[in-house]
Amino acid sequence: MSDRPNLLADCENCFGLCCVALPFTASADFAVDKRAGEPCSNLRTDFRCGIHTRLRDKGFQGCTVYDCFGAGQQVSQVTFGGKSWRDDPGSARSMYAAFPVMRQLHELLRYLTEALTMEPARGLHGDLRAALDATVRLTESDAETLVELDVAGHRAGVNELLLRTSELVRAGVRGRRKERRGADLMGARLKGADLRGANLRGAYLIAADLRGADLRTADLIGADFRDADLRGADLTGALFLTQPQLNAARGDATTVLPAALTRPSHWVDSP
Repeated sequence: MSDRPNLLADCENCFGLCCVALPFTASADFAVDKRAGEPCSNLRTDFRCGIHTRLRDKGFQGCTVYDCFGAGQQVSQVTFGGKSWRDDPGSARSMYAAFPVMRQLHELLRYLTEALTMEPARGLHGDLRAALDATVRLTESDAETLVELDVAGHRAGVNELLLRTSELVRAGVRGRRKERRGADLMGARLKGADLRGANLRGAYLIAADLRGADLRTADLIGADFRDADLRGADLTGALFLTQPQLNAARGDATTVLPAALTRPSHWVDSP
């Protein structure tokens, strides 16, 4: 088996797939409408973004919170052997269809890789490693196989393992662990809330006030943090938190982050 795919986006080795393959609609996140398969007007001939440093100022906030987890370069350089959709227009449709599938697989690899570092779940490490290896093999498939893949079915199996991992890790948290999976917490007033070990998988935390909240060891897989206020919040050891989730939120220098994640550049130091 080849080396593990790089799970960090490498735009230098991608053909601007997120700027072409994916659609977006004029909204607070995007300044214009764009159909799937239509190159963004800001995409340059070298596949770089012409307004990369000014995306938020130009109304493209959605671009700043997107992350392909390395799927872009995998499709560009491995699946299609380094030949772009501009060089081979006949491959474009297949490339665009393969990209979102690959992105889902790479997201799963990101979670599985993290799960394998969790000592309380060591009893599941064999199953987690097998799931990771199987997912890696899928990322090495040709474009036709990727497009026909039952990615939802594969994801369901992996998610079951991730949930069991989460339960084992959170079992070590003292006190009552809140079960708020998929909860509608949009705009919720959770300032200073004790959410240690909480299950917030898929919770809607859009514009929630989480200032000073304790989210240590909370399961945050798939939680929607758009415009959530994380100033002063403690996210130490949060489970399955990703950079795109942080990028969509608001925070400052007092927000405590897991070591593997970085403070978004648009966060400001607020009192």
